[in-house]
Amino acid sequence: MKQYWEIFITFAKIGAFTIGGGYAMIPLIEKEVVDRKKWISKTDFVDMIAISQSAPGILAVNISILAGYRLKKNRGSLVASFGATFPSFLMILLIAVFFRQFEHIEWVQKMFKAIRPAVVALIAVPVFTTAKSVGINFKTAVIPIGAALLIWLWGISPVYIIIAAATGGLIYGRLKRRF
Repeated sequence: MKQYWEIFITFAKIGAFTIGGGYAMIPLIEKEVVDRKKWISKTDFVDMIAISQSAPGILAVNISILAGYRLKKNRGSLVASFGATFPSFLMILLIAVFFRQFEHIEWVQKMFKAIRPAVVALIAVPVFTTAKSVGINFKTAVIPIGAALLIWLWGISPVYIIIAAATGGLIYGRLKRRF
């Protein structure tokens, strides 16, 4: 029971103090789960990020489910995902109840505008640290940069990019095994 409580508190703390969504949570989850508590290895964590990104749903919740499962199977995944989502649920509930009363106040509007650059930084940091840990360099960065440009500049659906990347990966893997 004590470990379930520790899992809940760990993920609730991450959920409560992360602004910016799933990608902003990655460095906090890594610091707690990999570095501090040593529940999961760095290699396994990178794999969990990859699986979480390819699975439908919220990235941080997917990671918490995988981490919880690694620790305590099904119950651990439930406790970890509840811990990660409960603080956000409470905050959104409070904002929904009280925001209408304060949304017109100038300093509230400025506060929300001021948070935006911090959220961008919180999302950029895990992108670079993950890229570094999986061995992405200038040569291999062409693929994600190209994919981002295809989506952003030409409006190509991410579904087509994913299908093309999966097809390219399969072809590359087969060619690499053959030669």
